[in-house]
Amino acid sequence: MRIRRQCCSRCLSSSMKKTALFVLIAFSSATAVSFDYGEALKKSLLYFEAQRSGRLPYNQRVTWRDHSGLTDGLEQGVDLVGGYYDAGDHVKFGLPMAFTVTMLSWSVVEYRDEIKGAGQLAHAMEAIKWGTDYFIKAHTEPNVLWIEVGDGDTDHYCWQRPEDMTTSRQAYKVDAQNPGSDVAAETAAAIAAASMAFRDSNPHYSHLLLHHAQELFDFADMYRGKYDGSVGAVKSYYASVSGYRDELLWAAMWLYRATGNDQYWAYVVNNAECFGGIGWAITEFSWDVKYAGLQILASKVLMEEKPERYANVLKQYQSKAEHYLCSCLQKNNESNVDLTPGGLLYVRQWNNMQYVSSATFLLTVYSDYLQKANKILNCVGQEVRPQEMLEFAKSQVDYILGSNPRGMSYLVGFGSNYPINIHHRGASIVSYKENSGFIGCTQGYDHWYSRSRPNPNVLVGALVGGPDNLDNFRDHRGNYMQTEACTYNTAPLVGVFARLNTSKLPLSQSQLVYSV
Repeated sequence: MRIRRQCCSRCLSSSMKKTALFVLIAFSSATAVSFDYGEALKKSLLYFEAQRSGRLPYNQRVTWRDHSGLTDGLEQGVDLVGGYYDAGDHVKFGLPMAFTVTMLSWSVVEYRDEIKGAGQLAHAMEAIKWGTDYFIKAHTEPNVLWIEVGDGDTDHYCWQRPEDMTTSRQAYKVDAQNPGSDVAAETAAAIAAASMAFRDSNPHYSHLLLHHAQELFDFADMYRGKYDGSVGAVKSYYASVSGYRDELLWAAMWLYRATGNDQYWAYVVNNAECFGGIGWAITEFSWDVKYAGLQILASKVLMEEKPERYANVLKQYQSKAEHYLCSCLQKNNESNVDLTPGGLLYVRQWNNMQYVSSATFLLTVYSDYLQKANKILNCVGQEVRPQEMLEFAKSQVDYILGSNPRGMSYLVGFGSNYPINIHHRGASIVSYKENSGFIGCTQGYDHWYSRSRPNPNVLVGALVGGPDNLDNFRDHRGNYMQTEACTYNTAPLVGVFARLNTSKLPLSQSQLVYSV
């Protein structure tokens, strides 16, 4: 993990847009590639077990990992054992962890039956609960949330297995005096979404989650402020560039879905304009920027509940949602998201796959919303049917799984050709189970980071940062922009894999190709 600054507005070179001419060419299903999406789903859920912090359970399937971070929070007198490491290092960052859990929960809320049909529901629920159990611990008082354990600067100085950590485990919190509306609201969204996922299988736990979600939302809304203004340690890693207003709307929307309480719906509607919900037309959805996801959910309410009151505001939400989707589908004239020559959505150089997976999820769920409502998407004079949206989402997934110019699967462990030099401390060093001898801070750099051989442990299910704008990819441990994976890369794919696994779509019938 390295600095992950990002912008809400896309700064794209005009030359890239002008040099690309898109042509749609058909090819027969006989030459198309078919992928086992059920296998991809199974492997994607394994990845979250590799990212676990804390005392690992008896049924841990990723056996090269062992217990770690067992004293987290001890210095502050708080039990902060558990949760997830965000990427290839050992810091527990609250904002991306919460977004990861939100997307895992949304996947289960939308595609529970499909995940269950693939035999993966129990594992998906375990992945969610590993995060929510930690959030409950971290929410120690109504207006206190612990939002980070570890320090990025000292952590990056060392290359060690999590089981050997000698770096700082300083814990950081937000409270009434040092607010963090963005991280508190995203955590509220994650917990509210999770409460929906657990509603039938574990109603007591679902109720507990909802209680924490409501308290966290009240805290986020009452004491407003960006968390990176209160906790300087996050600024170089997960700065909240978009601010906190998108998270407040996002959390209120999830609480409305979880409770049906009109006060949350009124919040989404009454603050739609002043918080940017119907003003921002953007082309990314990420751990930092939630507007597109919010707009998709508001559109779902418009299509399914058909409320007469506030219909005008909801139509404005839907207009922004469809701007995002049309941009991904290359049907928004000059404001489309770029595509690589091989057809992959391309937002920016650093860890581009996070934007691909999140866009693919939104395209997938919206195609289902339209299908259920018997509606179509209108993009600047062009009609797009739900089937076409799902086909485009499938094209992105197929690119990830190996249907790309390099013939490489960017989902580690899937297929026979995938990255083998992942920028990941634990995966790149001999397993603690195999050799428990202590590996020091710089010893890891000397003996493991710099070696040319493949990682000894396969980080199955990790979605790496991926290729550049020309489909080039360099599989090198030091190339962290492309070879590091993050939890929020893989999380949206859980639902998409489940959906495609049961889809009646034919093999890819069309493919977008660049002529440069």
